[in-house]
Amino acid sequence: MARLRASDLLPRPNELLPPPPPPPPRRTVVAAVAFAIGLSLPVLRTWLLTFGSTEAELDATLPGDELLPKADLVATRSITIAAPPSAVWPWLAQIGQGRGGFYSFDALENLAGCDIHSADRVVPELQDIAPGDAVHLAPQVALQVAVAEPGRALVLHGATGLTTSPPPYDFTWAFVLRPGRGGGTRLVVRERYAYTARWARLLVEPVSVVSFVMSRRMLRGIRDRAEGGWAGRPR
Repeated sequence: MARLRASDLLPRPNELLPPPPPPPPRRTVVAAVAFAIGLSLPVLRTWLLTFGSTEAELDATLPGDELLPKADLVATRSITIAAPPSAVWPWLAQIGQGRGGFYSFDALENLAGCDIHSADRVVPELQDIAPGDAVHLAPQVALQVAVAEPGRALVLHGATGLTTSPPPYDFTWAFVLRPGRGGGTRLVVRERYAYTARWARLLVEPVSVVSFVMSRRMLRGIRDRAEGGWAGRPR
């Protein structure tokens, strides 16, 4: 007869652990994920609309704000450029379709038929820009220059619709140059939308997401061009 050992009387390690709880119902998991996403959306939306900007820049009154004093949606995005405002302005002065482009994702814009070709140099013949001039976003879509102050601000204004019917919102697009540290520049770009139709929000909210993607690339495109073209920048 086999001898009984003391170890045989002790519970085995796996017998000490309680059985694992059953997994939660699938709909509970889905509800929890949806709840978490719902909580994060306002934070994400705020980040998309204020990318790179300081509290002071968000609160500041910028050139062009007075054109749409009761905007329904405002996006203010900013970047630091290691070049003076005078070196950044030429890139803003030539902005536009058929001009210097928008320094963003040309391939994506051209998929929509915009015919954009961003310049990698300052074009002297495109430097004259004044209030009343048209700046095209696409061959058949243009904004009007409302403010053109060399070295300080360029503001475009107009309603941009996707069809021939009246657009559901009015729009301003401001490019503001502010002195930065060490002789550099803070470029602040602000979009303001004023709805003229009840359903405009359904269009503008998705547009603002696309705008973030394109604007972020544009800010960096302007920065890289201005810094690369400034002869006085540190080497």
